[in-house]
Amino acid sequence: MRRGLDHVVHLVRDLDAAGEIYDLLGFTVGSRNRHPWGTENRIVQMPGFFIELLQIADPASIPPDGETSYSFGAFNAKFLERAGEGLSMLALEGTNPAAEKTEFDAAGFGGFDTFAFARKARRPDGQELDVGFTLAFARDPQGPDLGAFTCTQSQPDNFWSPDLQRHSNQTVGVAGVVLVTDAPARAQTFVEALAGVPLQRAVDEWFVAQTPRGSIDVMTRGLFSERFGVPAPGMEGLRLAAVRVFTTGAPQLRRALAARRMVEEAVEGIVVVPPRAALGATLVFELPA
Repeated sequence: MRRGLDHVVHLVRDLDAAGEIYDLLGFTVGSRNRHPWGTENRIVQMPGFFIELLQIADPASIPPDGETSYSFGAFNAKFLERAGEGLSMLALEGTNPAAEKTEFDAAGFGGFDTFAFARKARRPDGQELDVGFTLAFARDPQGPDLGAFTCTQSQPDNFWSPDLQRHSNQTVGVAGVVLVTDAPARAQTFVEALAGVPLQRAVDEWFVAQTPRGSIDVMTRGLFSERFGVPAPGMEGLRLAAVRVFTTGAPQLRRALAARRMVEEAVEGIVVVPPRAALGATLVFELPA
């Protein structure tokens, strides 16, 4: 089944500092939320997609991985230790976690139990509502530093908030994500199993999967640096390198971020916020087509 982009996890050491940076970038950032397994987050929403700013808040509460259980907290704790801050996980929109687990198992990328949890979500007006999620995990043996899963919401009306989707930088939606790897063609089977759409060659060393919500671009680290003017994360294996969003205010945003030295000036036609300014992540702003 074809699955659109749902969210990415941007792992940081200081959640409040990350919120301040995203605020400077012109995003509306949600309130702090707590998970029962030792992590806390803040959400940056767009229509149907969000960036999850995540902090390891209580390492002692993080459960370890089991034989068939995937520990969200343990993955991110290990990622922070190995790779530092940055984009750690990619989630696709789920609709049937049991069926998605079966698909991942059959493709050789699963073997994990589905995981359901609930928490409170705080609206901008202070109202607290219940939200719930069920995750089906996939793992690419060639990408130990990429967490991947589908996310199915049980109470989506309580989660999505039009007020949180209004941003002063005029972001209107997700354009896509960019993965980097030494051999993009070898990522084809995994990406196709995860997203349920074909990964097709665009040019040498660059493949694209067009999902129902945003694209997944897979390219070499060298091509990534050439295209976006910033260093690619990691030295080997499949990694989540960048999030691309659409904004109708790209020219004004470029001027504002240039004044704060938060933008890569070498790239024409897009606004690139480099990892040095965005806590290990690359954020790309583009005009809608």
